[in-house]
Amino acid sequence: MQMQAQRKPVEHWRDYLVPQGWNEFSDEDHAVWDLLFGRQVELLGSRVVSEFLDGIDLLRLDHPGIPELGELNAILEPRTGWRTVAVPGLVPDDVFFAMLTERVFPVGNFIRRREQLDYLEAPDCFHDLFGHIPMLAHHEFAAMVEHVGHLGGAAIAAGEGHRMARIYWHSVEFGLAMEKGELKILGAGLASSFGEAHFSLESDAVERLPFSAGKAVNTPYRHDAFQPRYLVSKSLDDTVAEVLALTPEELLAL
Repeated sequence: MQMQAQRKPVEHWRDYLVPQGWNEFSDEDHAVWDLLFGRQVELLGSRVVSEFLDGIDLLRLDHPGIPELGELNAILEPRTGWRTVAVPGLVPDDVFFAMLTERVFPVGNFIRRREQLDYLEAPDCFHDLFGHIPMLAHHEFAAMVEHVGHLGGAAIAAGEGHRMARIYWHSVEFGLAMEKGELKILGAGLASSFGEAHFSLESDAVERLPFSAGKAVNTPYRHDAFQPRYLVSKSLDDTVAEVLALTPEELLAL
């Protein structure tokens, strides 16, 4: 997520919605999804927090082909109140945070080509659906992401949007967490990345620092390369509790 200058107050985030166009996905598009899904599940194994794997099962994301958002929402929304909507690409950050406050998660209405399997600058539906949505099937994490939306909106209104962008990046996107004494992937950017999933856990060339909201706010990130440092929480529950406890006033004081 890249922070953009605040424009007018967000009133019509629905203006950014487009049809998913599921019937327009080709056989090749579905084959790319299946290839990405299969190799990522094999790669992750037990390297990801258990809630992520539970979410894949709960939402039936292992069915062949790109998920149809209506069918996905029929499972997700009754469970945690979240739903997915289709967008054509990255939305402005004020719009993104406004969506989160209403438990709406934007999903790109496109998928990468076969020759782009390992890297895509703009997040596609594989990153959004495979990386993010499994965790939204869990009530505590779902509540945290809604709170992230409120904090993000407040930070942008105060001209300090980068503060929440960094917390989001170092938790929801690229966070690590301990689970039963083992280092695990938490963030969606890592869970959906073939190269960086291994790198984040195993590379000797990066820093792994304890997660806190204050540390996150003061830790810059890279959106164009593997991260030079990752923040590691004591557990997924610790990340959720710390972010949920954060007020807008406390965020601006960090």
